Formats: sequence, C-alpha cells, structure tokens
Amino acid sequence: MFTIEHEFDATVITLVDDGDGGQSPLQEDVVINAFEECITIEQVDPRTEELQVITLSIAQLNDLAAALDLPEGVYKMVAEKRG
Repeated sequence: MFTIEHEFDATVITLVDDGDGGQSPLQEDVVINAFEECITIEQVDPRTEELQVITLSIAQLNDLAAALDLPEGVYKMVAEKRG
C-alpha cells in the first residue's frame, strides 16, 4: 500500500509494508520526498528508533530508474540534448 500527497515544495510518497502473508517480518514505512532538486528517502531504524535519511540527486534517481530494467553490468547514462 502507498499514499501520495502533494505539498507546497514536494511530493511525498509513503510506502507501507502490508506483508507477504507472514513469510517475512514487516518493515518500517518508507517516506520518499520528491523535491525539485533532489529526492530524500526516509525510514526509521527499528533497532535504534532513529530516522535514517538518504538523499539522491535527480541524476542518481534517473540512473536508479534505468538500472531497474537493465541486466548486470556497468553503465553510464548519456544526457539528452534539448534544443
């Protein structure tokens, strides 16, 4: 399950672990904040109860999206020229 909220300066997506029928333990919610200049991914570490934050640039997010559909290997994305 997930939610999407549009705020003033970001789109906030929250991923909720619904489980897989008891096959593995539930994970903490993941909150993704999409800003104009970067993406942050937040999750509470259940061992320490501290919020962990990862920040990705837009280029890193684009690389991640492309990597999900590619086979094993090393790649470099080439920026499109706009004109």
